[in-house]
Amino acid sequence: MSVTLTALPLAVGGPLYAREMHLGRRPGRVMLVAPLLCLLAAGTGCGKSVVVGTVGHAGSQSVGTNMTTVIASASSVPPPAHTTQRAAVPAATPTAPSSGAPPRMAPGSGAPLPTRPAIVQSPIPFGAKRKAEMVNYALRHYGLDTYRLIEPHVIVIHYTETPDFQSTFNTFAPDVPDSELHELPNTCAHFVIDTDGTIHQLVPLGIMCRHTVGLNWTAIGVEHVGYSDAEVLDRPRQMNASLHLVRWLRCRFHIPVADVIGHNESLSSPYHHENVPALRTQTHSDFNHADMQVYRARLRASGHC
Repeated sequence: MSVTLTALPLAVGGPLYAREMHLGRRPGRVMLVAPLLCLLAAGTGCGKSVVVGTVGHAGSQSVGTNMTTVIASASSVPPPAHTTQRAAVPAATPTAPSSGAPPRMAPGSGAPLPTRPAIVQSPIPFGAKRKAEMVNYALRHYGLDTYRLIEPHVIVIHYTETPDFQSTFNTFAPDVPDSELHELPNTCAHFVIDTDGTIHQLVPLGIMCRHTVGLNWTAIGVEHVGYSDAEVLDRPRQMNASLHLVRWLRCRFHIPVADVIGHNESLSSPYHHENVPALRTQTHSDFNHADMQVYRARLRASGHC
């Protein structure tokens, strides 16, 4: 942080000289005293030309420190060549941390906080009509008059039962009634992870997706291209990408590992809520409890928040 103190006029005595001081990240208390000017300018008197200013310095913590600057002037001492009197004080400009800064650490864990993984934006159409249909769906199933996903509490893990990303995209993109429950809008997921580990984002995180009955109001959906839990769990690149994405998401939204669940575990989630009686016990077989125990163990091992 840089603080510039500029030359100011005095009612009595000579000019004040501009001083530029650079403060490092470690807070401290600095006092600058004009070098023996009072001894050299006995005729003018010290008290007439002394100004004391206090500049607050706040670091990243809530407790700041003060830097007190004492500046004296004497007419017999010329200003430095690089100093301009009555200079304007520049506005403080925030600066980004240098690329060589150490990574942020998870409190108490010694592990670095997760970085955002590489994500390919592959948006499906989600215009005004589909959003209006999502509002109607949320009203019918959850009593919520919105299409927005607000403060998600759960991440649901799925597999697609498709051979590749493109066929998955083609399933979610058209806004037609889904083949299972025949409702609008069509089903979707926020993310799809391909077999090679490529992460695709289909829907913004601020919008609800229909991927898990009873939890769509508060859940992020993560699909994995494949036909079984075991197939996905045994693919290193796909699994590493999944753990990276889910760790980043759960840390971003403060979601505990216990609330990273498989679709098959949806009915046991404390956040499960469904207004339609016929659907209150509806779930799917993907990522059962035993396989999610394996997944969650790997997620915990990947690092804390």
